[in-house]
Amino acid sequence: MTRVRIHLVRHGEVHNPEGILYGRMPGYGLSQRGFEMADRVAEVLPQKDPHLRALVASPLQRAQETIAPLAARLDLPVTTDERVIEAQNDFEGTRVTKDSLLRTRAPSTWHATRCDRRGASRTSTRRCACARP
Repeated sequence: MTRVRIHLVRHGEVHNPEGILYGRMPGYGLSQRGFEMADRVAEVLPQKDPHLRALVASPLQRAQETIAPLAARLDLPVTTDERVIEAQNDFEGTRVTKDSLLRTRAPSTWHATRCDRRGASRTSTRRCACARP
């Protein structure tokens, strides 16, 4: 039986001075430190596993920027796969601070603090009144 080893690499630090919870939003690329992180992965990962044969990345800018140095070093193409993407988040696009999620004034996000996506209450066995149809 052939063994397959899979490495999961999270994107490098994102340039986000406004503190926006960016999720799947376009236009969020790596910071200078994030590019340095990507370069470091490209340097170290092939040493740790010299048998890398395929690279798959999210279509998001930060993921593409993170994998680019590794792809260049290994001379491998990157397969972009929509399934390898950030989870959806009800707070996407909002500014995140220590207290902002608890003090949100956006009623469209209130359910996310009390219910899961199926409408089940996080605190009881009953269905949330705020559940989406």
